[in-house]
Amino acid sequence: MTTIELIEVGEPTTTLWLPVFASLVPAGFPSPASDELEELFDLNRILFRHPEATYLIRVSGESMQGAEIHAGDLLAVDKHLEADHNHIVVAVLEGECTVKRLVRRGTTWWLQAENPAYPDYEITEPDNLRIWGVVTHVVHELIPGKLTALLRSRD
Repeated sequence: MTTIELIEVGEPTTTLWLPVFASLVPAGFPSPASDELEELFDLNRILFRHPEATYLIRVSGESMQGAEIHAGDLLAVDKHLEADHNHIVVAVLEGECTVKRLVRRGTTWWLQAENPAYPDYEITEPDNLRIWGVVTHVVHELIPGKLTALLRSRD
């Protein structure tokens, strides 16, 4: 059985203003960078459009690798949004929690893995499925262990 840790977001008490620069940073060949500041932006507005209906959840497993969701990643999940075709959702299917892409194939709905090593689940009994929310953002750490340490330090 999968164990999950829900991290409630609630209403942000502090605005997190971060600089947004006007120029794009190429991921290919280097080019002269412009350091012209375009604006300040509150990161909470991106991650938490509906803070009262948003929670964070950590990922385990590799079934969503093709969607660039990896074990240890932190997902922002919005319960206010209505799940629709092609959304990535947190769902409980027959008592088991999972992160999958919700897809419609003809008249049938599926929870689709983004890794060919994992099966897709046809939703044949809608009463056995609960959608806990739509995944809106993924926080993928590039310095292994830092996110886990930060989450542990909040206790």
